[in-house]
Amino acid sequence: MQYSTEEKAMWVEDWLGSGKSAWAYAKENGLNPRTFVTWSKASPEAKMSFVEVPVPMLPPARQASEILIEKGDVKIHIPLALGSNELRTVMEGIGVSVKRTAL
Repeated sequence: MQYSTEEKAMWVEDWLGSGKSAWAYAKENGLNPRTFVTWSKASPEAKMSFVEVPVPMLPPARQASEILIEKGDVKIHIPLALGSNELRTVMEGIGVSVKRTAL
C-alpha cells in the first residue's frame, strides 16, 4: 500500500507519542516495520525527540557513602560524612592542595 507524505507524517507523529520502538509500533499497527523505520528516520521530529523513561524503569540510585582514592597498592577511604574542614585536613594530609572557592 502507498501512503501519502501526510499519512506518513501522521503515523510518525502518533508513534512519537507512543513511547514504543518504531519496529514495535509498526507491527502493532499493521505497517511494514522496515518501511516504517525508514519513515521514522526521515522525520526531523523523530531525530529531535525525547523519550520519557518512567521512574520504575530506572535503576535505583546508589548513594555513595565514601570517596575512594587509589594509587598503586594504597587505598584511602574518606567518609562523605566528614565536614569540609575535616575533609580539607585529610586532603592536605595526603598532599593534595585545597583551595577554598566561593559558590
